[in-house]
Amino acid sequence: MDTIVYTVILLSSLILATGYIFIWHKHFNANFTMIFTLVPIAETGYIMLSLARSLDGALFAQQIIYIGGTFLPLFMVLCVFDLCKISIPRLTRMLMFVISALLYMSVLTIGHSNIFYSSVKLDRVDGDYVLVKEYGFMHSVYYVFQFVLYAVAIFALIYAWKKKKDAPRKIVLLLLIPDTICIMTYFVLLKGLSVSMDVIPLGYCLAELIYLLIAYRVNLYDVADTAIDSMVRDQSMGYISFDFDLRYLGSDDVARRLIPGLNDLYVDEALGYDAGERKVRHYLESFIKDPQKDTVYSFTYKNKDSSSDSGEQGERYYSVKVNYLYDMSRKRGYIVTFTDDTDNKKYIKLLDRYNDELKEEVDLKTRNIVRMHDNLIMSLAMMVESRDNSTGGHIKRTSEGVRILIDEIRKEGKLELSDEFCKAVIKAAPMHDLGKIAVDDAILRKPGRFTDEEYEQMKKHSSEGARVIHDILLNTDDEQFKIIAENVAHYHHERWDGTGYPDRLKGEQIPLEARIMAIADVYDALVSKRVYKEAYDFEQADSIIVEGMGTHFDPALASAYKNARPRLEEYYRQVQ
Repeated sequence: MDTIVYTVILLSSLILATGYIFIWHKHFNANFTMIFTLVPIAETGYIMLSLARSLDGALFAQQIIYIGGTFLPLFMVLCVFDLCKISIPRLTRMLMFVISALLYMSVLTIGHSNIFYSSVKLDRVDGDYVLVKEYGFMHSVYYVFQFVLYAVAIFALIYAWKKKKDAPRKIVLLLLIPDTICIMTYFVLLKGLSVSMDVIPLGYCLAELIYLLIAYRVNLYDVADTAIDSMVRDQSMGYISFDFDLRYLGSDDVARRLIPGLNDLYVDEALGYDAGERKVRHYLESFIKDPQKDTVYSFTYKNKDSSSDSGEQGERYYSVKVNYLYDMSRKRGYIVTFTDDTDNKKYIKLLDRYNDELKEEVDLKTRNIVRMHDNLIMSLAMMVESRDNSTGGHIKRTSEGVRILIDEIRKEGKLELSDEFCKAVIKAAPMHDLGKIAVDDAILRKPGRFTDEEYEQMKKHSSEGARVIHDILLNTDDEQFKIIAENVAHYHHERWDGTGYPDRLKGEQIPLEARIMAIADVYDALVSKRVYKEAYDFEQADSIIVEGMGTHFDPALASAYKNARPRLEEYYRQVQ
């Protein structure tokens, strides 16, 4: 009869374990898996014990039973701490496991030593075979340790209920049930209550049922994992991971669709050299060069399937970001994340569609769009400038200064500048300080000199400006203007001798457009009144500019500046 009952309990346990396998998720707590593994093993031991007809068979069955009896309480306690978000030091976890392992090793001495059972024999009582044993001192240690584990679990649950707001209340209540069941079954054994069969297998099975309910619900509380799973499922996010040697570790479906070359890569293989993989390598190398630089790239993907809902051949835009890949708190490599940014690009795509539909008016529309675009840029630049107490009119003055310098450079003829280049530099000049939009008002509007820390924050406006301009001009047809505008914003504070910022470029590493902008920018700063200084007269300003040729400024522009000086002074007399 006992065998039949134990068999029914085992089958129930296996059904519950199958249910766990069915709902299993990669983010499940590993302690769950151990519990659902150990319970059926222990239940099998009880069946083996009921069928044993020899002492050796009974002892072997008892050792199988104790696999669950020894390790299940440990994993239940660890499960409680993890689900209640109470951290346990690694050494403490290891110590608990070592103690459990030592206890089980003492179980394995049954029949060979008296440390766990001082004596044991198989008797036949009323037709049934019963294992009669007397306990040794290690069995007492075993019981003490089990009750300590259960007491710790109960204490952790009470603490979590009262103190841990991030511990799910339903989970805390459910976790209390398995511990209570196990304590009650052990209580039955200790009290020696007359029961016809061992109640522990039933307790295990009931506890397993509760853990299945917990497993079904627990992932809902992991916001990070559920959010990532949701974004991956709706195709709004993709990722690729690499180790520190840029060897491929894995990717999701979205990333493999965006970068088809990944489909041919083996795990642990280095990146290849097709177009998509070269882009990814560029993203990684840029991040490695400066991990502190928060750079977001843009990636365009066009699906050849013309049945897209958008009617635009499934064209999607993704922002691309690189971060360290973490394993717990350890950096293990890099992760490249693609995030669908299509909605933010709809305006530009709308303009493109209108241009296709209105080909007869394309020239007029283009001029209107360019004018609107220029006005938008100028308005944005003036809006940014309006936040700065110290630079009123700076945009217009420096733009005119660039225009005068460009004119004198072309007259001089030493440098061959195309009409397109000159127009682009003059047009880009108002955008050189757009990055100040990201500078805190408290710093930007400070009525005095900056502290070192404030100055470091202010210096970020150059690289931030390049990023803003890159996004604004992402789909412009004028590639030359986009590059020049980014360079003007990014590098107008670089110095010829390499002591500028943000990248400490030196000499001709600095784009020519940024070198021209630097002269106009500094000249305006010198001859204009600021909250932290009075305006310099023209002689003082000229002396500083000339002295800076070869250190701050490109010496090849010295003669052009000299020729431009009268016109600059005349202009500033008119506007001051």
